[in-house]
Amino acid sequence: MAHVSDEDNPNDIVLTSLSLTAETTTGTTQLPTLPFDVLPEILCRLPVKLLVQLRCLCKFFNSVISDPKFAKKHLQLSTKRHHLMVTSIQPPHPAKKHYDSLLLSVFSTSTVIAQTQLYPSFSTLTDGYKFVDLTCCCDGIFCCYLENDSYFLWNPSINKVKLLPPLENPAEDDPMLVSFGYDHFIDNYKVVAVSVKKKVSVYTLGTDYWKQIDGIPYDCHIFGFGIFVSDTVNWFAKDDSDIDFFAQDDPGIDFILSLDLEKESYQQLFLPNYENENVQWILDMVRDCLCVFASSDIYWDVWIMKDYGNKESWTKLYTIPNLKDRGLEADSLLYISEDDQLLVECYNELVVYDPKTGTLNIPEFQNNYKLIDSNVYIESLISP
Repeated sequence: MAHVSDEDNPNDIVLTSLSLTAETTTGTTQLPTLPFDVLPEILCRLPVKLLVQLRCLCKFFNSVISDPKFAKKHLQLSTKRHHLMVTSIQPPHPAKKHYDSLLLSVFSTSTVIAQTQLYPSFSTLTDGYKFVDLTCCCDGIFCCYLENDSYFLWNPSINKVKLLPPLENPAEDDPMLVSFGYDHFIDNYKVVAVSVKKKVSVYTLGTDYWKQIDGIPYDCHIFGFGIFVSDTVNWFAKDDSDIDFFAQDDPGIDFILSLDLEKESYQQLFLPNYENENVQWILDMVRDCLCVFASSDIYWDVWIMKDYGNKESWTKLYTIPNLKDRGLEADSLLYISEDDQLLVECYNELVVYDPKTGTLNIPEFQNNYKLIDSNVYIESLISP
């Protein structure tokens, strides 16, 4: 069966693979002559945008495409259909705008990258849209934050949203870090909220409440929204005794704190050893592995943990000369392409770096607004 890539024309695929014809004279649709068990196998290889259109074509397609089992199978086959979501502002206007493009186009040096502006679609966002922040993503679903301390899940591929119930008794002096992931044991998604005071609450999709679980058992301070890898959420952590909140320099990182979503238990993961070298750390997920980005004044190192939880499995993929002399300072590693090109966010700039040739390219976007955040995600039919 032919593989559908980002570059394929979805309309051509459907016309050749399904041989669809619409009987306009009778107002009915003639179904394909292929066996019924073959049709879902073809459909699950098509882009989400086309599947959304096909749902309106006939009851059969709507039934197949709306099935949660079909959505899961489609997700398994969508791992190479990546998108880039860029959050920008256009000074002096404070509104945050989200622009979507195919990730494949970012690695092309010859064209201006087309973008589509996307809006989370539900009425409560009418007045607060400019304050929407995308905190983290799993299986094409973003966990988003509103300025009124409320959260919602958003799948931009199908533009479906789910407003989360409010956290119980939120304290102004105890702000939350919210993360999002998938628990394979119960086959469901979970949102994790961690307070500065180390209280931890978990929301399971489909329920209407937050459940408080055991708090963080270590005397530490965590940083960032958390990275989902292998049924766990992971944060950088620093021992409380080592933190100087008034220090001007980077406080450094002592370990990675991991929360197992199934067992709701914690463990410490240790970083690659740099002894007394002064490096700054960035935590991410690359190629389904936990990834750290260690940067100094001389180089950037990219590491992945090939066997999750095993310190000995840290593997250095690349060493890149520091690009500060070109006015670029790494903020996050977004993606590594199949031909080993790196997409790096450097604060207000996106950079494609080829470690084989040492060349870099700054993609040109259709909407050249000030970049404040960017995320790579996959197409998904999963409804939050």
